[in-house]
Amino acid sequence: MLNLDSELSSKENFAAGQVLLVDKPLEWTSFDIVKKIRNAVRIKKVGHAGTLDPLATGLLIVCTGKKTKSIEGFMADEKEYTGTFTIGKTTPTYDLESDVENEKDFSHITTEDLDKARAPFTGTFDQVPPIYSAIKVKGTRLYELARRGEDIKLKPRPVTISEFEITKVDLPEVHFRVVCSKGTYIRSLAHDYGKALGVGAHLSALRRTRIGTFKVEDAYTIEKLIDTIRALNEDSSGN
Repeated sequence: MLNLDSELSSKENFAAGQVLLVDKPLEWTSFDIVKKIRNAVRIKKVGHAGTLDPLATGLLIVCTGKKTKSIEGFMADEKEYTGTFTIGKTTPTYDLESDVENEKDFSHITTEDLDKARAPFTGTFDQVPPIYSAIKVKGTRLYELARRGEDIKLKPRPVTISEFEITKVDLPEVHFRVVCSKGTYIRSLAHDYGKALGVGAHLSALRRTRIGTFKVEDAYTIEKLIDTIRALNEDSSGN
């Protein structure tokens, strides 16, 4: 449901501020979602509260108008993810955005090994972000520096993972659920978890299921949201 003031036009409602929950589809960028909504609500002030990579799906909070002031607060909220690590293979980007560069035999890995390797990755610990990320170094995105082949040394950052659960094992796939703090990179978790196993791993699927108290099951598909906004615009024009 959109929190609309019946006395205002659709455009005025979005300028006054809305918090929109979107279930981002696969291969869309977070900016693709923002651009689509911006065009539909017909105001420029639209932003999202935390990027999802193109190969990730799930909850994206989009704020319009005056509600964009709430973005920093939403970004600081705890996040929940589900997904899949594929062990025995690593990639430069730590996910499926790049080709496999190393393969190792994983046939000796047991469920006990998988569980034991989780232990270092709960609580608060230092994590090195992926080199292929949108973090800026002296004004340049890391992924741009990485693509140029520049030597990049990143400092670890403290993150907190309060829950790290293995939900299903179908080797080489290991399915998981993680609850974590702002700034946690699940791609780095996949890479580091693979190192702990001794066979490498990469992130092969990711879905954000919760941000703070907001849940993905309460989110719109982008198609449904745009249809709803267009209907509101037509009703507003009719009045």
